[in-house]
Amino acid sequence: MSLDNYLYLSAILFTIGAVGCGGEVMSLDNYLYLSAILFTIGAVGVVVRRNAIVVFMCVELMLNAANLTLVTFSRINGTLDGQVIAFFTMVVAACEVVVGLAIIVTIYRSRRSASIDDASLLKR
Repeated sequence: MSLDNYLYLSAILFTIGAVGCGGEVMSLDNYLYLSAILFTIGAVGVVVRRNAIVVFMCVELMLNAANLTLVTFSRINGTLDGQVIAFFTMVVAACEVVVGLAIIVTIYRSRRSASIDDASLLKR
């Protein structure tokens, strides 16, 4: 498929996804509200939780909220810049998952715990 076909398909999927159950079209402000709520949940999870896997999932939630914001502003401005940046953010997030899970598995194997407090014990 060419780039034009992907762009056409993404526009169709965005239009289908923007239609609510009652047939009305969702406002783009609703996507920004959802993004703010998701980012807040992720930030609170990072601050409050002590389990490394849960903190890791909250960081991913924050990255997805940022991607949703980028795609929404891209849609508002009518350009593809936000979508391209969101794509590269997803690539970086995938690399982060690989490295982060490797570190978490290393901590778990050495300490039998996935607590964030045990991460400083790897210095020895």
